[in-house]
Amino acid sequence: MALTVGVIGGGQLARMMVPPAIHLGFEIRVLAETEGSSARLAATEVGDYHDAQTVLAFARDVDVVTFDHEHVPQSVLRALVEAGIAVHPTPEALFVAQDKLVMRERLTDLGLPVPDWARLTTPADLDAFLADHGGRCVVKTARGGYDGKGVRVVSSSDEVAHWFDGLGDPSTGGALLAEELVSFRRELAQSVARRPSGDIVAWPVVESIQRDGVCAEVIAPAPGSAGRVADMAESIARTVAERLGVTGVLAVELFETTDDRILINELAMRPHNTGHWTIDGSTTSQFEQHLRAVLDLPLGDTGTASPWSVMVNILGGPLDGTLADRLPHALGDQPDAKVHDYGKSPRPGRKVGHVTVSGDDLDEVVFRARAAAEFFAG
Repeated sequence: MALTVGVIGGGQLARMMVPPAIHLGFEIRVLAETEGSSARLAATEVGDYHDAQTVLAFARDVDVVTFDHEHVPQSVLRALVEAGIAVHPTPEALFVAQDKLVMRERLTDLGLPVPDWARLTTPADLDAFLADHGGRCVVKTARGGYDGKGVRVVSSSDEVAHWFDGLGDPSTGGALLAEELVSFRRELAQSVARRPSGDIVAWPVVESIQRDGVCAEVIAPAPGSAGRVADMAESIARTVAERLGVTGVLAVELFETTDDRILINELAMRPHNTGHWTIDGSTTSQFEQHLRAVLDLPLGDTGTASPWSVMVNILGGPLDGTLADRLPHALGDQPDAKVHDYGKSPRPGRKVGHVTVSGDDLDEVVFRARAAAEFFAG
């Protein structure tokens, strides 16, 4: 009997788990939120992941449940565990990724490097934090934010007054997170994978280039990172995975600061946008590795075939037509580019696909990746 993986969430991450599942002979099933989801080829059911009975019915015949996102409620996760279903990452680990305040508390307790931070329950708390941090800071909602949503740089509590007003809703976690406004040279990301039996592997640390709070490009490995930076990034990610008991792929987003610190920004306990380059640039992609890890199978090699890989996200997509309409032109101009279409309708700012190019010369690889991606711009 083939092993069966159940994925909750029908986005592009679930979609990109399908090819390695097929190659390895696994069955893959997806509980999608809507009809016509990005992962519709593997979507065996459409349902509400907030409803425990729906999720339990979906998971009844799978060997393991994993996730396209971290938003499944703890009550549903616990119901799966109580029913004897293997869940990876576990509810305990996912809770750290679901609540930014819990994340900061756990990382601080572990002695890992994070920006200076505070829990906010009143505007006065924020005003006091601002007074101690030069009059500006970052405020984040504890739950639900992503791709720049739920994040704001402020100089007054008035700028997030409506966030404080909404803290009575239990879904908010009852508090906001304030962080120092970090002066950083660049953003980095370190991905690792850990299986339940404890083995861990790591890919090279990468540089993530953001635009309007959304990842636009990734360079693998991060230029100039060999030695201290790479060693610190990998050590941090391995410690997070081991001490929090993360299973599957873990991505740790990092700041490399102007005063030479490496600080943790965010955690993602699933395949991550900054790891998409691994599909074409690594011996084992993050998606194959995630499937291996959650099934507790031996992990794959994370070496690279070329010195450099550059991934460029296709944000928004063409205003007229689809990515498929532009594909012949992109491939004709850049025949070595690897284009990944997420099967999503174009929309301003939406991640609808990505392009990866690998090679020996970084400047040339960046040029070719950007040139290919440009064919899909509006």
